[in-house]
Amino acid sequence: MLTSIAYAAGNAGGAAAAQGPMGAFASLMPLILMFAVFYFLLIRPQQKRNKEHKAMIESLGKGAYIMTSCGFLGRIVDIEGDILVVDLGETKVRMPRSFVSGTYDPKTIAKAETADKK
Repeated sequence: MLTSIAYAAGNAGGAAAAQGPMGAFASLMPLILMFAVFYFLLIRPQQKRNKEHKAMIESLGKGAYIMTSCGFLGRIVDIEGDILVVDLGETKVRMPRSFVSGTYDPKTIAKAETADKK
């Protein structure tokens, strides 16, 4: 009895192999679709963000208002290669360009502060 079950299971696998190359392609299709979904939903947008961030960092110059990755807001007063000297108000700090997470417009922050006070 056990041999007849094993024989039946063996024949079912042989039928799938007999389908030819289209059977192999059909079995790989879900993996290909999963990779395409991951690429368009995760990998491609992250690459685009990295490219934009790199372009923003390279375009920084004296007088630019920046926000650091730790949340400090300041203005660039000097550039020494990859080191920025940032004025935080009463203090000046030196930090690498890679610590900059974005730029901002000080006028919009001033408007938001006056709106919060009202």
